[in-house]
Amino acid sequence: MKFAPPIAHVYNPLEYARAPHERYLERYGRPPKEVVLVGMNPGPFGMAQTGVPFGDVRMVREWLGVSLPVKRPRNEHPKRPVLGFDCPRSEVSGTRLWSWARERFGAPERFFARFFLLNYCPLCFMEASGRNFTPDALPRAERTPLFEACDEALRESITILRPRVVVGVGGFAAERAKTALAGSAITVGGILHPSPASPKANRGWARIAERELAALGVRVSRAEVRIVQRSLTTRTSAV
Repeated sequence: MKFAPPIAHVYNPLEYARAPHERYLERYGRPPKEVVLVGMNPGPFGMAQTGVPFGDVRMVREWLGVSLPVKRPRNEHPKRPVLGFDCPRSEVSGTRLWSWARERFGAPERFFARFFLLNYCPLCFMEASGRNFTPDALPRAERTPLFEACDEALRESITILRPRVVVGVGGFAAERAKTALAGSAITVGGILHPSPASPKANRGWARIAERELAALGVRVSRAEVRIVQRSLTTRTSAV
C-alpha cells in the first residue's frame, strides 16, 4: 500500500519487532478468551518500540515479562528512532491500561485467562515532522483498502480467540470492530481510550472503563483482586 503526504514514514512492528510480538502471542494468546480488547494502532513509544499493543516499555518488560531484541524499521524517522526496550520514553496510554490490569488481577496470567489485547491496524504512521498520524484521518482512497485488510485480520483473530465480548478501546476501534463483526453473535462495544489527550480519561480512566465494561456484561470485582492477592501470598509462602 502507498500513503501520500503528509505521511512520510510507516512503521510495521510486526516485521522489525516480531520476536517480542510472537512471545506475547505465545505466552498470553491461548484461546478461548472471554473478552478481546481492540486498540487503534501502534503508538510511537508503545507497540512501535516493543511489538506489544499499548506496549509501554516498562510495563511490557516488568509486568508482562517480555523483552527481546528489536530490529530497526525501514525508512526510520530520525526524530522517532526505534530503540526497542532501551527506549527511555513512556507511553501514558499503555501505562494506564496495563497498570489497571496489574492492580485488578495481580499476575498477568490471571488477566489473560479472561482477556486479550490486540490492535486493529498494525501500522504506525508519521508525518515528516515526526508527528503521529492516526489511520482514521487517512483519505478514503487509502483508508478503504487498509481497513478491508484490517477487518479481515480482526475477523480471523476473533475466530481463533472465540470471545464472548469484543471491546474497542476508543471510539474508532469500537466502530471498526462493529463493522468488521457485523452479523456475528458476539457482543461488541467500546470503552474510553486512556490517552492523556482526553480530559475525561485524566479524571480517572480505570473507574470509567470498568463502568463501561460492566455495561457490556464484563465485571471485574474487588473480590477478584483479593483472590489474586491470596493466591500470590500462598504461592510465596510455599516457596
